[in-house]
Amino acid sequence: MFTHVTPYAGDPILGLMDKFANDDRTDIKVNLGVGVYYTEDGKLPVLECVKTAEAKIANPPRPRGYLPMDGLAGYKKACQELLFGKDTAVIKEGRVATIATLGGSGALKVGADFIHEWFPTAKCYVSDPTWGNHISIFEGAGLQVGKYPYYDPATIGVKFDEMCAFFETLNENDVVLLHPCCHNPTGVDLSREQWEVVLDIVKRKKLIPFMDIAYQGFGDDMDADAFAIRLAVEKGLTVFVSNSFSKNLSLYGERVGGLSVVAPTKAEADTVLGQLKFTVRRIYSSPPSHGNAVVDIVMNDEALFEQWVDEVYQMRDRIRDMRAKLQAALQQRLPERDFGYFTKQRGMFSFTGLTAAQVARLREEFAVYMVDNGRMCVAGLNNANVEYVANAIAEVLK
Repeated sequence: MFTHVTPYAGDPILGLMDKFANDDRTDIKVNLGVGVYYTEDGKLPVLECVKTAEAKIANPPRPRGYLPMDGLAGYKKACQELLFGKDTAVIKEGRVATIATLGGSGALKVGADFIHEWFPTAKCYVSDPTWGNHISIFEGAGLQVGKYPYYDPATIGVKFDEMCAFFETLNENDVVLLHPCCHNPTGVDLSREQWEVVLDIVKRKKLIPFMDIAYQGFGDDMDADAFAIRLAVEKGLTVFVSNSFSKNLSLYGERVGGLSVVAPTKAEADTVLGQLKFTVRRIYSSPPSHGNAVVDIVMNDEALFEQWVDEVYQMRDRIRDMRAKLQAALQQRLPERDFGYFTKQRGMFSFTGLTAAQVARLREEFAVYMVDNGRMCVAGLNNANVEYVANAIAEVLK
């Protein structure tokens, strides 16, 4: 019956986790592949604010009824205020349609389905490179997906002029998938001045900006990391925003994400919200209740919110510290090379510049795992392994 079904090659990042788990070298092995934050002890953290929220949920235990298709009102409020700012005009005017989704991936999927249905001629363009699942999700929704120039390995920066020139060639209602902060996989972000130029082109060409923000708080701070989103609203753009609480609340398995669509009017936002809910109904009916409840409690309690922000900044600062230590260790071993890009890049990821062959050597000879394109999850480093990783990278670079 299924002889015509082709095998699935597997996801390159999740498949790497399996290889790491099956590696029987017990002296030292380092997982720098999957985009997950680990503590200095190499553990997945449970944030203190989350512990408090879960204690409230458990005492007394609550019934687990279905949530509304678009999620809890407090959850949606949290998404909007984090992304667009508290008490901002766009929220007060009711121009933002927001739904809780199955992680950031679910937000991308619902948004892609909506665009394919209501803008059937639209094509989607993603940065070169981007998170691989961006391409899969939009192609799976039926959109044609292309790439726009972004990363320049020669400068460890952005091919900004090429990027802008490419955007000038696009058609009305084409989608440009943008990373507001902590670009995945490169860690290389646009400057504020560059965002001004890019969004002016997007507005003039009548493109659809789809901003995917999964690492808010890991770049500069909660507000600065949302600069591009708020600038787009300020310029009067209609914008799609997918966000995730997986990383900054360490709630990966709870699948806590959101999709927000900024519309020109409240009436249009209401219509969009209705269609987003209809899309949800056709896929999974309603979001998970536990993650929604945790986000609702943490984000809408002033003390817990402040505690959460402080915990996120502690994670951010530990990653920055690991960047600095890796850079210093590599500079000491290979003084003729410039490793300054490690501290210029932002967020959980770094584009190391390593080739696929060098990454394979790291894995086979040193049990250091990273994605074949050279993307490293800096959050996998700690004081116990950073020197070892630096030695291994230096060896494959010689």
